[in-house]
Amino acid sequence: MTKHLKLYIDGEWIDSANPKLQDVINPATQEVIAKASQATKEETEKAIRTAKRTFENGVWSEQTPSARAEILLQIADKIEVNLNELAELEVMNNGKTKREAEADVEDAVNTFRYYAGLLHNQMDEAFEADKDLQTVIVKEPMGVAGLIVPWNFPILMSVWKIAPALAAGNSIILKPAEITPVTAVRLYELMEQTDLPKGAAQLLLGTGSVAGQTLAEGNDVNIISFTGSTKVGQQIMQAASENLKKVSLELGGKSPNIILGDADIDLAVDYALFGIFMGAGQVCTSGSRLLVQESIYEEFIEKYIEKAKAIRVGPGNDTKSEMGAIVSEKHMESILNYIQIGVEEGAHLALGGNRMESDGLEKGFFIEPTVFTDVTSDMRIVREEIFGPVIVIQKFKDEKDAIQIANDTDYGLAGAVFTKDQAKAIRIIKKIRAGITWVNTYHLSSVQSPWGGYKTSGIGRSLGKYGLDEYQETKQINISMNPERLDWFEGNK
Repeated sequence: MTKHLKLYIDGEWIDSANPKLQDVINPATQEVIAKASQATKEETEKAIRTAKRTFENGVWSEQTPSARAEILLQIADKIEVNLNELAELEVMNNGKTKREAEADVEDAVNTFRYYAGLLHNQMDEAFEADKDLQTVIVKEPMGVAGLIVPWNFPILMSVWKIAPALAAGNSIILKPAEITPVTAVRLYELMEQTDLPKGAAQLLLGTGSVAGQTLAEGNDVNIISFTGSTKVGQQIMQAASENLKKVSLELGGKSPNIILGDADIDLAVDYALFGIFMGAGQVCTSGSRLLVQESIYEEFIEKYIEKAKAIRVGPGNDTKSEMGAIVSEKHMESILNYIQIGVEEGAHLALGGNRMESDGLEKGFFIEPTVFTDVTSDMRIVREEIFGPVIVIQKFKDEKDAIQIANDTDYGLAGAVFTKDQAKAIRIIKKIRAGITWVNTYHLSSVQSPWGGYKTSGIGRSLGKYGLDEYQETKQINISMNPERLDWFEGNK
């Protein structure tokens, strides 16, 4: 029987008054795996009222950091015990491989544990501002946090927002992507089994145009944290401006991966493949622009295409699969359209470019690993985020040329450089206008490190202590150590 996914408001699972249910699809088979409720504007407003009431009554916000940390650890334990189930659900709903899904769930466990530990280490700051004035700097929760997450990392992106927002003492409202709500529902079922107070966490399923927009506009929502496309991020920022709520945005990318002539070519090929084809390219930080120095251009491309041809594409639950499905038919068509645009623009289609419809893949949304060479910076496939298994490879002359091409983009999320010259690597990486960068590696990062971008790739940072700061207000408290009359106004003596 197909599971019916409900909303979670004030500690209760409820059906939406909206009779329309969203079919939730397995992108590897097009099988309907669940039907999800669609929150109305009124239900979203109820979730906001509940979160505000819970925050103001202090049942969560006024708990000690140690008490909050203990509950975060309870949630981490619940996720860890159910790791296999959560990974299987992620594969089924998102289409990624089991290996990728397992890594995501493990990272989710680590994220909750990290923020539990961080709470034990966060200290107020105190200093003597004057001989008679003691100043204390404290961090306080913001209030109601609206958390809107994308479809490419459903459980991990949820946890990247939930863990720091709860750690800070906020009441939260999570809205997962409309097409990938399954693991969010299961996560909330597990959170319900902990000591997290009723009303501290709400879950809204449904559309961005209703639930997401209502959260962004809501006067009683104190912060909106959104991960997704730049276009939607701009819409959220505009809606949030009505009451000047804080906005934290992690948006699109078109990240450069620079391969210098002195690089270890085999190493660079390995990470360049991982940089774009992990997650079928549906990763915000994907190294979707390969910049290769002209002295090794032909050799690099030959090795790269040979390796890309061998990537095993298939259902995520098949342990032999190395690249899974595209998340939806709509997104698959968008990627295929970009491939056609690239051909029409005159880029050389060196590999792939087609939907895969043989060997049992005809029912799913699969696209071949696709390689364009001989591209130029003015092409749409170079400038716009495709968000799929499509790499564009561009030639450069020297270090100065590489930096100019790398920064010739509206985005600034990530970037990398491969070279055996460490001094050159640091010199180049410091000039790349991006928030997440690598030298001789790609995609590897940790929960302790801030995550976010420059330019149209977003505002604010997730993860690390910076991620906790995103969900806190900073207050100064000034204490007179020698209270005396000021007598500023002589006439009042």
